[in-house]
Amino acid sequence: MSEANPKPAPRATREWWRGASIYQIYPRSFADSNGDGVGDLPGITAHLDHVASLGVDAIWLSPFFPSPMKDFGYDVADYCDVDPIFGTLDDFDALVQRAHALGLKVIVDQVYSHTSDVHGWFLESRSDRTNPKADWYVWADAKSDGGPPNNWQSVFGGPAWTWDARRRQYYLHNFLSSQPQLNVRNPAVQQALIEVGCFWLDRGVDGFRLDAINFTMHNPALTDNPPAPDDGSPRTRSFDYQLHIHNQSQPEIPDFLARVRANLDAYGDRFTVAEVGGADSDREMKLFTHRERGLNTAYGFDFLYASELTPRIIRDAVERWPSGPDMSWPSWAFENHDAPRALSRWADPADYGRFARMKMLLLATLRGNIFLYYGEELGLTQVEVGYDDLQDPEAISNWPLTLSRDGARTPMPWRHDAHALGFTSGKPWLPVGPDHAGLAVDVQAADPGSMLAFTREVLALRKAYDALLIGDMTVIEASDKLLVFERTYDGEHMICAFNFAHEDSGWEPPQPARWQVVARSRDGEGWSLPALSGFVARRIG
Repeated sequence: MSEANPKPAPRATREWWRGASIYQIYPRSFADSNGDGVGDLPGITAHLDHVASLGVDAIWLSPFFPSPMKDFGYDVADYCDVDPIFGTLDDFDALVQRAHALGLKVIVDQVYSHTSDVHGWFLESRSDRTNPKADWYVWADAKSDGGPPNNWQSVFGGPAWTWDARRRQYYLHNFLSSQPQLNVRNPAVQQALIEVGCFWLDRGVDGFRLDAINFTMHNPALTDNPPAPDDGSPRTRSFDYQLHIHNQSQPEIPDFLARVRANLDAYGDRFTVAEVGGADSDREMKLFTHRERGLNTAYGFDFLYASELTPRIIRDAVERWPSGPDMSWPSWAFENHDAPRALSRWADPADYGRFARMKMLLLATLRGNIFLYYGEELGLTQVEVGYDDLQDPEAISNWPLTLSRDGARTPMPWRHDAHALGFTSGKPWLPVGPDHAGLAVDVQAADPGSMLAFTREVLALRKAYDALLIGDMTVIEASDKLLVFERTYDGEHMICAFNFAHEDSGWEPPQPARWQVVARSRDGEGWSLPALSGFVARRIG
C-alpha cells in the first residue's frame, strides 16, 4: 500500500479518543473458550493480541450483562454483573487488564432507555402502585374501553404498550414487550443509572457507548404520534407509519446527558459516544454532543443502512459536521451488529476484494472517530441465515420482510481448517459463513497482500499524519464516480481521492509536483485511479 515512509507519530496534543479507531466486538460471536457455542469474555481476552495488532485505539464490547437474551443482551436484567454465558466479573477484570497492557482502551455498552422485564427494578415496580420503584418505569391507565393509553408503536412492531394485571395498568416498551421503558425523567432513576456507570468506571473501563439514547424520555402527556407521510419507503412495521415526536427525543434528554458527562469527567480521560437513530438524528446528535455539557461524540446511521455508497452520500454526511468551535466531533461506522455487512450492500461479489480495500482506506481518512466491526478487517460478507437458524427476534416476527441482523453476527473465522472455523469446539450459536474459511485470520495473517495486512497499514497511515487523525476536511469533488477531499492540520495537507467507477480513471491535484502519493488501495502509477480504488497524497512543497 505505502509509497512513502510515514512520518513519526502525531505531534498534536489531543484527547486520546479524538480521531480514535474503535473496534466493536460482539461478544456472542467473537471467540468461545468453553465449547458451548457462544462467545465469551475469556475468548475475547485470548484474542486481544489480534485486535491490538490492527493498530486500533480501543475496543467496544456489546452487552455482556445478565439477561434473558430475548434481545441478546440489550434486555439487561442486572446492570452490574456479567451473564454466566459470558463469564464472571473476574473474567471482565482480566479482560480490562490485558487490554490495557496492550494499549487498548475498553468501552462498554450502557442501555439506559429500558431494562429486561426480569430486572429487579421492574419486578418491584410492577408489584403495586405504591412501592418505592412504582414510578421507575412508564405506567399509564387504560382508556375507558380498556385500550392502550395512546397510539405509540414499538420499533419491533405492534403497540408499544403491554397490559399488566398486577397494577391494572399498561407499561411502555419502545422495543420488545420484555424491555419495559425506564422513566428516566425520575431523578431517582437518573441517579441509579449514574451509579451503574460508576460501577464500571471503578472497574477500569474507559468509556461508554450509550444505546438508543434518544429513547430515554417520553412526553408525559402521552400525546398520540401523528402519522408519517408516505415517502415511498417500504413499511414492514407498524412503527414505520408514525412520526416519533412524543415517545422519544424529548428536549430534557440533554440535561440528563450533562449529568452523565459530568460523572465521567470526574474520572479523568473517559469517553462517551451516543447511538442516535431516526429521522431527526442529525439535529439530535449535535444537541446531545454540544460542547462541554454533552457527550464526546455520536454516531448515526448515515452509512449503516445505506443501500449504496456514493461520493455524494459521503459528501452530504461529512459536510453536516464541519469543523468549528461550536461544532461537535463526529463518528462514523460502515458496519455494526444491527446492519448488514457493508460489502454485501455496496458491492458485487466479483468486486469484493477491490471494494473492501477502497472502503477501508476511505473510512480511515474521514474526519472524526471511526468504528470497525469485528471481521471488517477481514472483508467479511453478510451470511444468509435460514429461518430454522434465526435468532433475531425482529427477523423472526417479521419473516421474511425484515432482513435478519443475524447475518452480520455470525462467528469470527479464526482458522480456515478448524471446526466452526476456530470459533468454538461445539455447535456455534449461528452458522459460520460459507465463504468465510478463505477469509480466516490464519489465512490472511500468512499473506502480506491480504485485507488484514492492508487494514493494519491503513490504520498506521491514519496515525502517522495529524491531518488525517484530527485535521479539517474539505470536499473538493463529489461526482457520480469521483470523490476527492483534502485534510489539513497545522500546515500539513493531504489529498484523498477515490474512484467509485468500474472503469479506470485519474485525478491530478494542482501543481502535482508539490504532492507525493503515500498510499494506494490498488497498484497504480502517478495520479492514476484504477476502478474501485483510492489514493492518499501529501503536500511536500
